[in-house]
Amino acid sequence: MIKQNVSLKKYNSFNIDVKAKEFVEINSKEELIHIVNVIKNKKALFLGGGSNILFTKDFDGIVIHLNMKGIKYENSNSENTIVKANAGENWNKFVEFCLENNLGGIENLSLIPGNVGSAPVQNIGAYGVELKDVFLSCEVFNKDDLSTKEYNIKDCKFGYRSSIFKENKSLIILSVTLKLKNKNHNINSSYGGIKEELIKLNIKTPNIKDISNVVCNIRKRKLPDPEEIGNAGSFFKNPVVKKEKIDWINEKFNNIPFYKIDEENYKIPAAWLIEQAGLKGKEFNGFGIHKSQPLVLINYGDAKGHDIYKLSLTIKEIIFKIFKIELETEVNII
Repeated sequence: MIKQNVSLKKYNSFNIDVKAKEFVEINSKEELIHIVNVIKNKKALFLGGGSNILFTKDFDGIVIHLNMKGIKYENSNSENTIVKANAGENWNKFVEFCLENNLGGIENLSLIPGNVGSAPVQNIGAYGVELKDVFLSCEVFNKDDLSTKEYNIKDCKFGYRSSIFKENKSLIILSVTLKLKNKNHNINSSYGGIKEELIKLNIKTPNIKDISNVVCNIRKRKLPDPEEIGNAGSFFKNPVVKKEKIDWINEKFNNIPFYKIDEENYKIPAAWLIEQAGLKGKEFNGFGIHKSQPLVLINYGDAKGHDIYKLSLTIKEIIFKIFKIELETEVNII
């Protein structure tokens, strides 16, 4: 049933109180096809967990909340298990389900906010692992021609926090299928923070639950809980630059952290750039930059989305002025 003038505050992790002119919740593919037929040419926004979006104003159209639930095994052998999860499942609940069933591969992606359907859009990643590392396929609905198609990893065009779904807004993810490892697999504990935490806990041979617990502990220390403080996690992507840029910055700043991607490209932590610019922890009238993780912009109470958006533009301007680096927004601005 389509509702009128619905507040979206509880449907976005920034807790921005804007209204949708119309709103409907979808619980199945059949309901989705029906509503797309009903709304015809109306302005529409398909919304999942709302963890990667910043509303700057009321939405003058219909918001379609994708709430399809369900997790099931597709196939299994001695090494791998193929698991399919519908788009409306909470991502971290899905990770917990896999851990409880001794399925490895996404333990490093614990506690990432949002729903399963959003994971391929961003090619979510953390602590040395990206979704594409375990991705098999996803079922995709095209709202333009009402067709449904299975997309494999090549179809998705995964990149760093990007995919074909970020470019083509007509493609709606209905479910995601992952190929996970049964019990013992090559656990990724190489990321600095994880390794240090395991040493502190004297865990020499970690299992997948150990890795998940360590990742959760690190994230809780560094990142604010969206349930308590409005935020959308990392607001900016880590910029990729050439070696010449690294050398140029090193002349002005000592100990610049960077990660080599290949012989030509290097990734610099955007958080480091923002901190070096003196912006870490800056607080304004109800919004600001997080005191521990400068990649995170915060709504401390009843801030307006437009205020947070203007702050992001100011940060980009300052970073470009100092480092001649153009920060790219990870969050979708509406």
